Amino acid sequence: MVRSPSETLEKVGADLVYRISAMPMYKKAFKYWYPFMTKRMGHDDVVFLNWGYEQDPPLGLKLDESDEENRYSIQLYHQTATQIDLAGKKVLEVSSGHGGGASFLARTLKPASYTGLDFNPDGVAFCQQRHQVPGLEFVQGDALNLPFPDNSFDAVVNVEASHIYPDFAQFVREVGRVLRPGGHFLHTDFRAKEDIESWQQTLATPPLRLVNERDISREVVRGLAANSPRSNELINERMPFFLRRFAREFAVVEGSLFYRDLDRGEITYRIFDLVKD
Repeated sequence: MVRSPSETLEKVGADLVYRISAMPMYKKAFKYWYPFMTKRMGHDDVVFLNWGYEQDPPLGLKLDESDEENRYSIQLYHQTATQIDLAGKKVLEVSSGHGGGASFLARTLKPASYTGLDFNPDGVAFCQQRHQVPGLEFVQGDALNLPFPDNSFDAVVNVEASHIYPDFAQFVREVGRVLRPGGHFLHTDFRAKEDIESWQQTLATPPLRLVNERDISREVVRGLAANSPRSNELINERMPFFLRRFAREFAVVEGSLFYRDLDRGEITYRIFDLVKD
């Protein structure tokens, strides 16, 4: 089959972003790709940047009509955060993105306060304007150097962000520092199968102790498949043709390389609850 120049460029771009993501250098590359993508996709209606979650039979989480279009991303947040009761607690989310998860959890789980921290100042500014919820605030900061005193929070939430941190162990140390004794680290993300053991060992480093771990790869595959029509619609509407393959990999739509690797077990998606002793 003979490809047109634009089709060839699109395929080369997809292969490049996938290979970059498989190497240590992907963290540096995605440092620039992520802000570009979020600016292109970051209209008022794009408030979630994470993958999705769906059970079989469906979870059936009761949602307001305004939240329904983000059901699968919301369900991933819900499954992560409801490992404990957050009502009345002081909560920090590290890497809160466009703030959709922070807004949903602050509205529905009734924490005493909820702080969303993100490294991207444009994302923080977007959240400060977009999400007006009592007790919810957004601040700019570094996941590896959290700008809070020791023992500040009852819970730390971290959804699908840590894979891009340049020093995951330092992030975990910072989580342990800002949590109060008895506080919980509610964490979900993905890793290549060869990195699972290192991921587990780094998480369960004192003062953190593992309470619960669950492989949710199948549920995430279902969520991604269910959300793919909307993701493709947004990508086709807002991205130039030659970057759409990049964007599909970033969004992990059904059939993308990342989607296939998750589906066949080359990468795994897990959810954790750790407590500070």
